[in-house]
Amino acid sequence: MSKNTVTLTDNRNGNSYELPILDGTKGPSVIDISTLYKDSGLFTFDRGYTSTAMCRSAITFIDGEKGELMHRGYSIEWLAENKRYLELVYLLFYKKLPTKEEISIFKQDLKERSYINEKMINLFDALPDKSHPMAVLQAAVAIMSAYYKRDMNIDDPADYMELAKRLVAKIPTIIAFYYRHSRGFPKVYPDLDRGFTENFLYMLRAFPHNKVDLKPIEVKAFDAVLMLHADHEQNASTTTVRTVGSTHSHPYACISAGIGALWGHAHGGANESVIRQLEMIGTPDRVDEFIKRAKDKNDPFRLMGFGHRVYKNFDPRAKVLRKLRDQLIDEIGIDTNLIKVASRIEEIALNDEYFISRKLYPNVDFNSGLILKALGIPNDMFASMFVMGRVPGWLSQWMELKSQDMIKIVRPRQLYIGPKDADDEANRDPHIG
Repeated sequence: MSKNTVTLTDNRNGNSYELPILDGTKGPSVIDISTLYKDSGLFTFDRGYTSTAMCRSAITFIDGEKGELMHRGYSIEWLAENKRYLELVYLLFYKKLPTKEEISIFKQDLKERSYINEKMINLFDALPDKSHPMAVLQAAVAIMSAYYKRDMNIDDPADYMELAKRLVAKIPTIIAFYYRHSRGFPKVYPDLDRGFTENFLYMLRAFPHNKVDLKPIEVKAFDAVLMLHADHEQNASTTTVRTVGSTHSHPYACISAGIGALWGHAHGGANESVIRQLEMIGTPDRVDEFIKRAKDKNDPFRLMGFGHRVYKNFDPRAKVLRKLRDQLIDEIGIDTNLIKVASRIEEIALNDEYFISRKLYPNVDFNSGLILKALGIPNDMFASMFVMGRVPGWLSQWMELKSQDMIKIVRPRQLYIGPKDADDEANRDPHIG
């Protein structure tokens, strides 16, 4: 018997099935169950796919037990310390870090694609006032296929790299335009003399004939927020993009579907939930009351921004953001109850046995929301910021899917628990029909 197999025995009839074990370069090996149903007539049951690898990927690796996050072999800590967001985007797209010349050309490519078709602005007028930014963004990305589909072949690698650059460049403009539209402010077009991250903050804050004072720490902090959200393996929204992509749907539809998945408060809306909870707590002297409630198993209250579905150790992204959060606060002089409440919660949780024993450490959402708030970005736009950071990850995952020799449509199975043979029962019951 091969050592690189697992033997599954059906104790009902004694039949055994040998399943291959596949090894990756890092992380746990996987059991290949591709032929299990054909050989045994059995499916596996894995609620939420927590023990199922749905693809092969060379993009991102997470070790939740060790608190590791890597993109194409580089740790997120090293990338955050030594590189900027667009360099990570380049790495995701081209599988290597850029030279100075390559990143210069890449930045220029994005600048040239940052303007959107003026007719798309009519979409904002067609939607109800106070529409959620995620609803507008999802609609705008989907409708981009009507404006940009004609000139591309989505099966040509050169063309879908063009599409990837276009989406990365235009999504910040769409977000900024809708922000200003929803508040009745005049549109501010991209400034091609500014860098990618700085330009977005400029489009949010600028007014005609008025100088915008953007401090370097603000640009650095926002750049880090984008970088730390760029990709995170096969999470709900990435799996959605790959699933829709497996149907050979247009890539704009795939990204739009990813935005819909990210909108959920358990995913991209989590940092907004953190801020709303901090606002609800209100003042530092109320923190102990809510910590007590969080530890009461009979109380439905749950402390937001602590613990993670994957990380059973400190979220490496949270460490980076905590340092930047404190630096941002020091340099721009923020001193609010919100910061004080967050600091008090963090102080207690990091020293309380209840949280330590359960490995409930601050996650990326706890500090990213505070940074966005400090930058003056409204709560309802937090998820859109997540999208802006995550689009390169979705696109790199979609491009990896497209590079496969054969794309198999995603089609999970189920454990049926509904009525059995209801039509036979109906035929036997004289009162029916």
